[in-house]
Amino acid sequence: MTNATIQEIEGIDDYWGPAFRSIYEGEGHEAFVQQLDERIKQHDKEIEKLCNFHYQGFIDSIRELLQVRSHAEELHADISNVEANVKETTENLYVKAEELLRARRVELNIAATIEKMELCLPLLTTYSKLKSQVEAKRYYPALKTLEQLEHVLLPRVGPYKWCGQISADIPRLRQAIQDASMADLRDFLENIRKLSPQVGAMALKQTQEMLGRNLASIVKNKKDMAALGVSVKENTGPQYPHELVDFSPLHRCLHIHSVLGAKNDFIQYYRAQRKQQARLVLIPESANLHDSIPGIRNYLNAVLGFFILEEHLLSAGAGLVSKDWLLDMWSMSVTKVASTLRTNTSLITDPTLMLSIKHQIVLFINTIKCYGLPTDPLPLLLQEMAEHYTEVLMQRWVVVFRDILDNAAFLPIEVETQDQFDGVMDTFPYDNDELETQPFPRKFPFSSVVPAVYVQVKEFIYAWLKYSAGLGLGGGRRAAAARQSASLLLSRSFTGCLSALFRRPLPLMQLVQIIVDTQYLEDATLCLYEFISNITGSELVTTQTAGSMFQAARDDAEQQICDNLEKKVDEFLDLENYDWLLVEPTGQASAFVTDMLSYLSGVLTSLEQLPERARVAAVRAATNRIARRLRALLLDPAVKQVSSGALDQLNLDVIQCEQFAAGEPVPGLKEGELLEHFASLRQLLDLITGWDWSSYLHDVGIDGGKYALVTPRDAATLLEKLKEAEQKSSVFSVLKKNERDRRKLLDTVLKQLKQLQNQDGS
Repeated sequence: MTNATIQEIEGIDDYWGPAFRSIYEGEGHEAFVQQLDERIKQHDKEIEKLCNFHYQGFIDSIRELLQVRSHAEELHADISNVEANVKETTENLYVKAEELLRARRVELNIAATIEKMELCLPLLTTYSKLKSQVEAKRYYPALKTLEQLEHVLLPRVGPYKWCGQISADIPRLRQAIQDASMADLRDFLENIRKLSPQVGAMALKQTQEMLGRNLASIVKNKKDMAALGVSVKENTGPQYPHELVDFSPLHRCLHIHSVLGAKNDFIQYYRAQRKQQARLVLIPESANLHDSIPGIRNYLNAVLGFFILEEHLLSAGAGLVSKDWLLDMWSMSVTKVASTLRTNTSLITDPTLMLSIKHQIVLFINTIKCYGLPTDPLPLLLQEMAEHYTEVLMQRWVVVFRDILDNAAFLPIEVETQDQFDGVMDTFPYDNDELETQPFPRKFPFSSVVPAVYVQVKEFIYAWLKYSAGLGLGGGRRAAAARQSASLLLSRSFTGCLSALFRRPLPLMQLVQIIVDTQYLEDATLCLYEFISNITGSELVTTQTAGSMFQAARDDAEQQICDNLEKKVDEFLDLENYDWLLVEPTGQASAFVTDMLSYLSGVLTSLEQLPERARVAAVRAATNRIARRLRALLLDPAVKQVSSGALDQLNLDVIQCEQFAAGEPVPGLKEGELLEHFASLRQLLDLITGWDWSSYLHDVGIDGGKYALVTPRDAATLLEKLKEAEQKSSVFSVLKKNERDRRKLLDTVLKQLKQLQNQDGS
């Protein structure tokens, strides 16, 4: 164990703690000490052997070192002698060099003095020249002279006192030149602001001439100029709009600031000033541009001239205007222009003025296209103006339609001669071979309103197509827009005039004629579409669904027909007073009922020209009104007593009405449809006259029952009226047994009906 411990200690250099702990805790202390002494002796022997082995080499090294010491002392003595000789020699050489240096310095000073004196004369001459140029306002040559003086001549002369005075005067002269050039720039900006409208006017004129130019006109102009002996080259006036402006002051200012190193500042200043001018140009001189064409024209000329000049500077490539800056300015400006025009044109109510403004805007758009500027949102503005133009035309035609309707008699046109017949056929496309073969006088099915409205719609189409001319739209798009506008005129403006006409009461036959007229106008829309296609040179396209254009007007007319029939029914029923205490019925329907049904039959016969739907609606309204009024008369709270005779007479009247309804007075009705209006009244009368209370009380509340439409309230009300009438007639008479039983049954039924009525109420 001791050998292993010693080996472990020898093998570890830094941490012996575990080894010593094992020795301390073990029992072999003495053995370890003894073993450690033996190991020390062993290492001493090895050290001694190693020293003996190297001892001879160490002795040899000491001897060599002693020999080197003697040689070093000899070398030191030799070096000291050489150093003394060199020191003596260099002292003499230093004296000679100092003398030579002083002589060379004197020579250089003499040469520098001569050179500086030679440079003074050009400097003074150039400075005098600079003064003369500044006084003569030749700023760009003066600036070049100033640059030569500052960077070439002054550095050559040196820092003399009088040179310092000239150097101090240079910044003042440079600032004076810069201020003078900026004054020229401001004058130039003011000048181009005044000339911008002229530039724009010239550009618009050239564009208009170009759009109206063709080969024939070019040849004619050449011949005319040749005949007059005029050559194109002899025309010394400006050929292009930008030639109206002299840009030389601007370029001089740019060159001056380029030399001054302030080119970017100058460009930024120029753009800022032009941006402010653009804002001023975009504000109209007159607050009411919509009053006249000159105001619109001057406004567009000023805007166009502004950007033509900027586009020329961009093409010149001087760097004053960049493509991005110009497009940003144009985008801001064209949006403002569109907004200004939109605001002012929305106030215009004169279509002729609208056409003139449209022409100016189209010419403006074509001109800016020539200069490569985007046109958005001006095409959208033209579309909005087209909608407003349509509204203005429609408002004007509303007055025309109202005059036609106010002066119309709404009677079928009747002609006495062939010329009159041809005149109607020329104004309205009506095809009827049978009518052409009839003898005079001939009668058309429509009134004078139809050809008058048809002619006015064609005039409206002519007026609308004037606006679409020159917009670059194809024939198909123009035709589609014209069809839409014409349809809108008929379906909204003319229909609105008809609705206004319906607000006052009209005779029944006039209402019938209005419905007939709208049908013929609706059928003629296809001819209007064909007329539009022929004018625009496009294919025929029908966009309006048949029978839908004037449907709202027809609905109003049909409703007024129904209202008139209902009022007439009320008049018949209001004039007749029932004898509710009648003892015996007459055995036939009342005279007023017969007269009323005869009147309705005659009216329905006169409605044969109307569509089936209108006639069906009229007869429904009339029969429904009759049924409701007869039922209301029977259950009227003001009628306290109803005799059996009066009830039988009412039953005869209802039977007469039911026969009228069952006879289907107009085609298109469902079987038994009109009888349904009398169903509730019929069940009530059958219940009372048939005295079928057992069936009623058994089926009450059950759907599909024999008396399902009779409510306990109505049955109780009518029974009470019968009871009151019977009590009044039997006050001074003795009741028989069957009458007493009937009275008792009546009281029992009435009590049960009131119980059912209370249950329904709860």
